[in-house]
Amino acid sequence: MNEMYDMSIVTHNYGVIGILLAVFVNFVMLYRADDIRKYKRQMRIFTPISSLGLSVILFTGVVMMAAKHLDFSIENIAMIIFATIFIVLEAKRASTLKYLDPRVEGALESFKPFAIKIFLAEIFLTLSISIWMWI
Repeated sequence: MNEMYDMSIVTHNYGVIGILLAVFVNFVMLYRADDIRKYKRQMRIFTPISSLGLSVILFTGVVMMAAKHLDFSIENIAMIIFATIFIVLEAKRASTLKYLDPRVEGALESFKPFAIKIFLAEIFLTLSISIWMWI
């Protein structure tokens, strides 16, 4: 049981690093985007990949909670809240992007500040809970 728990912690940490990397890649792709059609196509490909990182974190978190006999500590509750907020932020960003009209002049430029705020919030959330857990 200890081996499974230890492996889940390591995998969980790599998943957090993967989430930070995915948000950074999303940020760079948004910064470099100049055509909304190309950006939407890139996001259709990359969003499932970045969602996989969040899935890894959620799965390993569930495994660790099961290994602890479903002990709901403050840390576990904070991580559940974090995951919910992260999912909501990503859903807002993706749905806003989905309904952007490519024919409208400046649609991407109006979307960029909104998406940047979401990416910065995701980075802040990830780093803050990571620092809290690693200290």
